[in-house]
Amino acid sequence: MPELPEVEALKDFLTEHLVGHEIVRVLPVAISVLKTYDPPVTAVEGHQVVAVHRYGKFLDLATADGPHLVTHLARAGWLHWKDRLPSGMPRPGKGPLALRVALETGAGFDLTEAGTQKRLAVYVVQDPQQVPGVARLGPDPLAEDFDETRFAALLKDERRQLKGALRDQSLIAGVGNAYSDEILHAAKMSPFKLASSLTAEETARLYAALRTTLTEAVDRSRGLAAGRLKAAKKSGLRVHGRAGEPCPVCGDTVREVSFSDSSLQYCPTCQTGGKPLADRRMSRLLK
Repeated sequence: MPELPEVEALKDFLTEHLVGHEIVRVLPVAISVLKTYDPPVTAVEGHQVVAVHRYGKFLDLATADGPHLVTHLARAGWLHWKDRLPSGMPRPGKGPLALRVALETGAGFDLTEAGTQKRLAVYVVQDPQQVPGVARLGPDPLAEDFDETRFAALLKDERRQLKGALRDQSLIAGVGNAYSDEILHAAKMSPFKLASSLTAEETARLYAALRTTLTEAVDRSRGLAAGRLKAAKKSGLRVHGRAGEPCPVCGDTVREVSFSDSSLQYCPTCQTGGKPLADRRMSRLLK
């Protein structure tokens, strides 16, 4: 799933390639991708893109005197830029293509989604705040005003485990499964520690890990073409997706806890005092 650093890089890439150009055609290939119908998706046609914004993991294409085209790539979605789009009309039901956006130059991008869950979402709205997922977002963790005091206030009464709290988009915008693992590893904290139990020192450590992990990931992604972002993300991860490999910090084996539709990875030596977490949802987990 693309998270804050990858979506930030896509925002920069699209700013360079879209702003100042006119959208001449929007072709929804999979109707399920459209989450709004008034105005229709064709309402952005004939309008120039004036800005590209990021809200958490949402991308927003703002047009001049027209609506916004907002998308969320979900777990298996991706954006593929093409300097020259195919000339023929895409055929529904053939492959992962969900939506195509064409510019007056002949360039444009495809939105695709692998798998069968179909969570990729596209909205056409007059204001991004009309998108429910955008409206409920918490603060952006890389915003200038997101300081340690504000972070501590968010966690003070959170009776949830850190892993879940970090992933809650209404609490903090943009962090998903992968970077929550990375942040907790950098902070040397168990994913199952209660957020409200943090001491002042632990809160400061987690805040520093949050900002540093995301900032470094953004820096690694900045300037890369859209097609290279997935590989850049994977290469920069220390524990997420690396179960069975040695921890790059201490050399212990990275472990995994599996859930019904996801998993987390962590280092026992760095994060849980050397004790493996039970790999069963109903088991008693370390705090």
